Amino acid sequence: MTPGLLVWARLAGDRTFFPAKPHCSYVSQQKADYVDDIDVDDDWDSHPTADELAEAVENLEAHGFDVEVVEDAEAALDVLVDEIPAGASVMNGHSTTLEEVGFTEYLDEGDHDWEDLASEIWSIDDDEERDAARRDAQTADYFLGGVNGVAQTGALVAADLSGSRVGAYPFAAKNLLLVAGVNKVVEDVEAARERLHEYAYEFENQRAQDAYGVESAPSKELIYRQEGTEGRTTVVLVEETLGY
Repeated sequence: MTPGLLVWARLAGDRTFFPAKPHCSYVSQQKADYVDDIDVDDDWDSHPTADELAEAVENLEAHGFDVEVVEDAEAALDVLVDEIPAGASVMNGHSTTLEEVGFTEYLDEGDHDWEDLASEIWSIDDDEERDAARRDAQTADYFLGGVNGVAQTGALVAADLSGSRVGAYPFAAKNLLLVAGVNKVVEDVEAARERLHEYAYEFENQRAQDAYGVESAPSKELIYRQEGTEGRTTVVLVEETLGY
């Protein structure tokens, strides 16, 4: 294992259930890379009907979330970019969905006027200093990430091993932008949790073993039922199959 991957393995709690990406040798997160190696029920990736999606949007909004429904990944990226003002500090709990809509590449290319906290963090060599910077980044002006399930009843479900992603969601981040394909929309919180454990986790666990030689675990699980601060959290639902 290269030194870069040794660092990444130590930090795997970010993604091993899920990361902000270090700037080193990259390991794919695409679902297609693992689908032949695991036994999952593909029904967990089915799309809701128009009425089911409308119900999810209505209930999310009733629970304090702003919701944008967009046609495709390109439109989702446009929403994310437009939401973040110049000069804002930006951190992402990296997700396959953010990668697939193009946000990860957009952030890395630097063609923006934001403070990219992830780039600053992964440039730090000292472990303690880097960990402290990661904790500070939870309070970014804009924190971006994904979720593992969206309940039609108006709640979101997500999990991490370390909590470095979901720790920002309930309170720490000033503003939160969450992106999900409509394949994540399910009937209720119980189904969203089942999707997390029976479907998304299986992909992430296989990816972690391929990347680091260790197993993953959804150790710190968040059920995000309501947003109490008006305008803080925006959920972007993409009418495509995205993410785990």
